[in-house]
Parts: sequence; C-alpha cells; structure tokens
Amino acid sequence: MDVIFDPNRQGSAPGAAAGGPDPIKDGDQKSFMQDVVNASREVPVLVDFWATWCGPCKTLTPALEKVVRAAGGRVRLVKIDIDQNRSLVAQLTQMGLPLQSVPTVVAFWQGQILDLFQGALSESEVKKFIEGLLKAAGGQMPTADLLAEAKAAAEEGDHQGALQLFGALVQQEPENPEAFAGVARALMALEEEEQAQQVLASVPAKIKDHAEIASVRSALELATEGRKARAKLAEFEQRLAADPNDHQARIDLSVALNAAGEREEAVEALVEAIKRDRAWNDEAARKQLLKFFEAWGFDDPASKAGRRKLSALLFS
Repeated sequence: MDVIFDPNRQGSAPGAAAGGPDPIKDGDQKSFMQDVVNASREVPVLVDFWATWCGPCKTLTPALEKVVRAAGGRVRLVKIDIDQNRSLVAQLTQMGLPLQSVPTVVAFWQGQILDLFQGALSESEVKKFIEGLLKAAGGQMPTADLLAEAKAAAEEGDHQGALQLFGALVQQEPENPEAFAGVARALMALEEEEQAQQVLASVPAKIKDHAEIASVRSALELATEGRKARAKLAEFEQRLAADPNDHQARIDLSVALNAAGEREEAVEALVEAIKRDRAWNDEAARKQLLKFFEAWGFDDPASKAGRRKLSALLFS
C-alpha cells in the first residue's frame, strides 16, 4: 500500500481554492471607493497603510500577502502608500482612523470599518486576525474547510482519503498540530505505524508538546504495548483468577482490552485496580488510565465516562 507521507512535499492540495483574480492590489485615492468600500460588500477587504521608509511594514506586508493568498479569494488586500495618497489619508484621519503611524491595517466589511490593528504582527497573529474577520463575515479559511473534510473522512472510515486531506493541510499549514495528528492517526488506521512514528518525529519543535500530538504519541505507544499484551490475554486472566490482587496483571489486562477495542472493559479493570490499592507502584493504575484518556482524546465518550468513574472513586 503506497501511503508514504512527506510533510515537505509541495503540490496542489485537495480542497484548496481554485485559481482566480489576484486578491491583492495597490490602491490609491481614486480607486479607494471601488476597491475597498464597494468591494467589501462582497468579501472582507483589508487595507494596508504603509510607507517606503517604514521598517515594520517590510515584515508585515509579506505576512499579510501570504495569509490573504491562502484565503483563496475569501478576503482581499489593498495596499495604500500613505506618502502617495496624502489627501485620502487626511480624509480618513478626519473620520477617526489612526493613520498617524504605520503600518496600520484596517478591515472593511459591508462598506464599514469592522476592525483594525497597528504595528507589525507575526504571520500567526495575522492569520488569527483574518480568521476572526472571516468569522464575523460568516465564513472561514479554506484550511478550516479542509480540516473538516479530513475529519469527516476519518470518521467515515476513509483513512486513505483522510491521509491525503490531512497531508494537504500539513503542506499548507506546516505548524498545524491537528493536521500532523490527523496524518499520524490515518497511518495508524492503515497499519503503517512506522510511518506514523516518522511523522511524529518530523513535527516542528513549536508544536511537539501540543495536546493533539501528545495524544497520538500515547496512542502509538499503546498500540505497540497492546499487541504484546493481547498475545498474553489468557495469561493475565489466569493470574487474576489465582490472585485478584495481582495489580500488574490487571493493568496489563487493561492494555490488552484496549488493544481489542474494549475501552469500557479496560476502564473497569483499572478502576478495580485503583479500588484495591490506589498507591500501588506509584499509582500505576491511575496513570495508565490517564494515558488511555490522552490517547483516546479527552472528548471521547469512553474518556468522559472513565473520568466520571475515576472522579467518583477518588472523591468518595
């Protein structure tokens, strides 16, 4: 099965917006009404007020352009050189816009000013600003559509399709933890755990400790442990029949049950171990249960039910 994933591979992305008119243009006082006010009745429009002598503008404008292009036409950018458009700047300043310093970025929607910021933001901060703008306008970034499509494919059991979609998202957003986690989980579902390990090893340092990445890492560890434990399932059951206080056998049994997809039974085994001796081996049963929750995802029904049982036990 050819499921090789390369986070550095470039190419077109499923779900990405098709090519269209350039969403970025230089504006002036003559075209401002058409390019900004009127255009904002169709899509949100950002206006980047800049100047050639402005140092921060040299870092902000490229970030703006990158995120706007990634929006696939759902937002536009008009760049205004304040030195070349003094009468426009004076008029807008009289309307209350703080254009005495640059860079200043003003967002227009439905012919009105919706939001603004001043100073050079990072690319991630620019992305958050534009995501908020699109949300206010009733939309979202194409990558959000792609993520939803990928999650739907995974839920429907189309793991090959999910792999392609999550992989495309990684290429578009190389610091998106949900994208990396989705790739790894799809590979696990396709029984390509070695590739999943390679994907996790390639995760950028900035997101390596993110909850989504930690969850997949735990799931991979449990998959490896589970295969070994399942082969000894009968042994663990025999040991417990002989000695109900064989806590290690009960914990190992829970790992085998989890590997078999019997999450509720795995939780029950660990809850019983905690009841019998909570402190045994530095609270090993409780820690194993928390590892299950992390691997399954804290919103998983089995995690929620397990947390309720654990809470009732610990605080009873």
